[in-house]
Amino acid sequence: MDADPVETNPDLYSIVFENERVRVLEYRDAPGAKSVPHHHPDSVMVTLSGFERRLSSGGESLELTLPAGAARWLGAQNHSGENIGTTETHVIFIELKEPSPAGRPGPAPLGPASGS
Repeated sequence: MDADPVETNPDLYSIVFENERVRVLEYRDAPGAKSVPHHHPDSVMVTLSGFERRLSSGGESLELTLPAGAARWLGAQNHSGENIGTTETHVIFIELKEPSPAGRPGPAPLGPASGS
């Protein structure tokens, strides 16, 4: 599935900037909001608010809590999400358009990975 989140969830995602190498998305939702399944290529995610979410993909789900001001690598993945907390989710995604380097492992497991 390569469903574009801006097309599948236009009330939640908006394009902030785009060129031939990257696309920058802003994501906002309120407690209880859900997104439908969509795809993210390799990305850097920057949290502008602290939040709690449930991400679901392929019959698996993961609950996570992230603080405001975190920057995380997000390997290419398909998922849907739900705001399970009491605060708004506000995130910036910097999506990479270039292919992964040869020899790089496959997509990361569900959810964001820690940055270094």
